[in-house]
Amino acid sequence: MVSLTDEQLDILTELINVGIGQAAKMLNEMIEFRIRLQVPLLEVLSGVELQEILSQRLGIEPLSSVQLDFSGSFAGTAQLVFPTESAASLVSVLTGEEVESPDLDTLKIGTLTEVGNIVINGVMGSMSNMLDQPMHYAVPTYTEEDIEHLVPMREPENSVLLAQARFDVEELQLKGDIILFFKVGSFQDLLTVIENF
Repeated sequence: MVSLTDEQLDILTELINVGIGQAAKMLNEMIEFRIRLQVPLLEVLSGVELQEILSQRLGIEPLSSVQLDFSGSFAGTAQLVFPTESAASLVSVLTGEEVESPDLDTLKIGTLTEVGNIVINGVMGSMSNMLDQPMHYAVPTYTEEDIEHLVPMREPENSVLLAQARFDVEELQLKGDIILFFKVGSFQDLLTVIENF
């Protein structure tokens, strides 16, 4: 598994934060309340370590996830994972539906796919632009599964970049976590580009 120097981690954190900032700006244009997004935690893990950490933080319930495959100068998969309660709260804020509303489930898939698309594209787009590396994206897909299926361990040696983004809507006293992780198959290529950044 790849290990990062402090400088590499600082640059990656900056790239992710710029992307999260772009995503927050776009989300704020969608609703009347201001959503603050910040990334208090960024770390590189193996697939096995990621499963253990997410199980401790999020429990074993099915999680809502939006996945986006990317290719280009470096390739991999980006996933935005929402704890169930956070997902419901965020959809409620974005659609105006009450959390208990029977219509919320119907709106959830489309809304979270759009949020996932905005957040992942914000992060990957800013990385692509700032590092001057072209990237191509697949169509995002939505799924609800437990952690074992979201984070398969069949490639335990793969490096995964985990960013825990916290969203905060002050007016509604709403806080939640979004787990953003990248299964970067060509992680060394990314680090080489960062070294020249």
